[in-house]
Amino acid sequence: MRKCCFLGHKDFLVTEELKEKICFIIEKLILNEKVDTFIFGSKSLFNDLCYEKVSKFKTKYSQIKRIYIRAEYPIIDESYKNYLLERYEDTYYPENILKSGKAAYIKRNYYMIDKSDICVFYFDKNNLPKTRKSGTKIALDYAIKKNKKIILLPQSKNP
Repeated sequence: MRKCCFLGHKDFLVTEELKEKICFIIEKLILNEKVDTFIFGSKSLFNDLCYEKVSKFKTKYSQIKRIYIRAEYPIIDESYKNYLLERYEDTYYPENILKSGKAAYIKRNYYMIDKSDICVFYFDKNNLPKTRKSGTKIALDYAIKKNKKIILLPQSKNP
């Protein structure tokens, strides 16, 4: 089957319209694109919002899987793993991000994109950090370079 990841800003205004759009996209991915695996990272409001919506769809479409890709903690104990597996069907730490330091989240995002057929982004060029590069913009540029199918929120013409 097919895989989809979610990447987006850490913080933004969540509207009912956005929540409805995310639900519409997720169900379309399941039904029309045959996505059965949804890949999640962490430290993003968009990620959390999409996780919540995918989890609601899991009751209707029991075949879908939620996978958590860790950017921290390459080795975890059984209690933490069990805690994560209460929310996800699987979790792991990609070896390629070992010893990445500050770049761990960027490399984790690249990994998620590489493993996905479709990438759903929340990217607002008016919501970029002032003191550092945007991790979401770096990931979006990478997905474009890799010719991934991209669904971009909020609806805008130019990333």
